[in-house]
Amino acid sequence: MSTSSSPLVGLRAVVSFLFGLFILVSTASLLMDRGRESQVQLAVEHRHLEVRVAAAGNQESQVRWTGELMGEAASGSGEKECDLSVGRWVYDNTSQPLYSGRNCSFILDEVACEKYGQNDTKYQHWRWQPDGCDLQRFNATKLLEKLRNKRMVFVGDSINRNQWSSLVCMVESSIPEGLKMREYNGSLISFKAFEYNATIDFYWSPLILESNSDNPIIHRVEYRIIRAEKIEKHASAWSNADILVFNSYLWWRKQRADMRMKVMYGTFEDGDAKLDEVEMVEGFEIALKKLTGWLETNIANKTKIYFAGSSPTHTWASDWGGDDSNKCLNETEPIPDAGYKGATTDYSMMDKAGEIFRPLEKKGIHVQILNFTQLSDNRIDAHPTIFRRQFAPLTAEQIANPSSYADCTHWCLPGVPDVWNLFLYSYLVQK
Repeated sequence: MSTSSSPLVGLRAVVSFLFGLFILVSTASLLMDRGRESQVQLAVEHRHLEVRVAAAGNQESQVRWTGELMGEAASGSGEKECDLSVGRWVYDNTSQPLYSGRNCSFILDEVACEKYGQNDTKYQHWRWQPDGCDLQRFNATKLLEKLRNKRMVFVGDSINRNQWSSLVCMVESSIPEGLKMREYNGSLISFKAFEYNATIDFYWSPLILESNSDNPIIHRVEYRIIRAEKIEKHASAWSNADILVFNSYLWWRKQRADMRMKVMYGTFEDGDAKLDEVEMVEGFEIALKKLTGWLETNIANKTKIYFAGSSPTHTWASDWGGDDSNKCLNETEPIPDAGYKGATTDYSMMDKAGEIFRPLEKKGIHVQILNFTQLSDNRIDAHPTIFRRQFAPLTAEQIANPSSYADCTHWCLPGVPDVWNLFLYSYLVQK
């Protein structure tokens, strides 16, 4: 009897297997369909306006320094890699902005646009949406816990100060009054969260090395001079930091065709002072190589180091079909063109930074480049223009021609630098 029933048992097993496979495939298909339906419904309900942004410039070089913003930095299971820097701007007046500029008592006046008369706050409601993943939802308490008993220092120019002010505003509302403080000490601005014993500092050092532009108040000079062998004075202000965020790009850009950097070697005291003149990008290399040498000798492997990408300026409106005489004045929406690249945005400098820092990897020191250049290039609408504190009285000519003094370099807060800090936050809380 067992012999005659054997074929029947085999047939039943095959039928059961095929039936189970059918159920599995059908279920997966149904789930995918429902997922697509929910995505369509979500898009219809929110009616978000999306501005696509594609990676611009040399694709190979883009991958080399943007591809590091991957994996754990994105929310989700971490099963697939995702480049946070490639995506779209989505108009979202529900979850944006992340804080109130009017209520942030630590916001800097040069980027407090709403305070100084900017009533059109549409620029505050654009959210960056990476392709294929989501940015980490910001949690101020979670970040402050990561910073407990730590010191974080932003080192650089006014763009880095812009980013510092953004991060302070992102966390300060979660800290009760009396448990936070801001203080100024020359080139150093400190924000302290006492409950966490956490410090978030900004240190003015626009050219990284010692220079004739080191005064945080008076630094507009016709000829910029760096001291090629001198970094220790500045480094003493950040040497004990647990987290370092460097930014050095704006001051190396050519503002005119014949602009060059003067480089001083030696000292007048020792009688061996020598002054050279180099192209701006060569000066940039000198500064970063000196910084690399200092990091190799003085930084512990546990120190987290970041180098911020180039922050675009929008002074030539003809780049996006406007009138150059207006600069970015009266722009109200991001540039919708995929792959837009402003004429003054130099992506090659960040490639060069990556090359200079790369040898540190062999020493166990990783410098993470934060790529926010392309996504910022589209945001012609998000600069202070005339809506900021003016530190010198305006002339009659300026008043008659507002675009002549419009600031198309820095960024209103809340605004674009908040996204830069979301990139930074993703690294800090995930890695």
